[in-house]
Amino acid sequence: MRLRGPAEKSKPQEFSLHFFQEVYIPFAIVNPKFIGFLILEWFVEERDNSQDKEGITGDSLFDGDLTCCQHTAGYRFSIDAVLLAHFAEVRRGDRILDLGTGCGIIMLILLYRWGERIQEVVGLEIQEGLTDLAASNLKVNGLGQKGRVLAGDIKKILDLVPAESFDTVVCNPPFYQCGSGRESDNTEAKLARHQCLATLDDFLQASAAAVRNKGSVYCIYPAGQIARFTVLASRYRLEVKKLQFIYGYPQEESEARLVLVHCLKNGGTGTKILPPFYVYSQKNGAFSPEMQKFYQKNIVL
Repeated sequence: MRLRGPAEKSKPQEFSLHFFQEVYIPFAIVNPKFIGFLILEWFVEERDNSQDKEGITGDSLFDGDLTCCQHTAGYRFSIDAVLLAHFAEVRRGDRILDLGTGCGIIMLILLYRWGERIQEVVGLEIQEGLTDLAASNLKVNGLGQKGRVLAGDIKKILDLVPAESFDTVVCNPPFYQCGSGRESDNTEAKLARHQCLATLDDFLQASAAAVRNKGSVYCIYPAGQIARFTVLASRYRLEVKKLQFIYGYPQEESEARLVLVHCLKNGGTGTKILPPFYVYSQKNGAFSPEMQKFYQKNIVL
């Protein structure tokens, strides 16, 4: 399921980059809900000569507390990002790395929910258009003080960040191997969903290189591939400590669709299987109470 919201249709008058940086950004930090769409429209104007001429939407979360800009025809975050962001355990003083951050949605949720605990969240993204979006999203929501975006290739992780410099890594890697499944005609969406630029092995190797000893790595992946995931993770001393399988709804007799995975670097043996998580209360029904909680305004979870 993809999460989409209305985008403002009207366009403000043009204003300069200097005015945007000196006036609009500071005001947005104080009142992002009021000014967010003006910043969004400026961002569209600035990217008119790029491949994303289709435009950008401003989609809201938590009753409008967060605004997430996304390319209309490019990669758009889905429910797996929301699940992963709420699965990760955040401790006071954590430095967190989000590998393949995309539009930055996981960073936004982490900072919205647990910003007072977090020291810093760094998002790494190889696609320039998504890197720009993620950085813009942090500014629009007033989260730039604790969040930043790096442009680069995870296969060169140690050229981008110091070894073992993060307490936690979160990772929502592409699910499909390049050339398999239904591929999007949009390059940005295709590269975000298919392992054309980096494989699962690459993501796990980068996670292991960046996270400290006994640090945590949180991922979401297709449930049917958990055996392969576990074998690859252990290759880099990432031991699976917790698993939670994701189902559509309780009455469904099919297999789990996704699995949330918590790995510990040099964590030893022993894995805890958490209770199943249901996205919907019933077939064609509303979100389950547990899922609804993930979309509520900022509360203690």
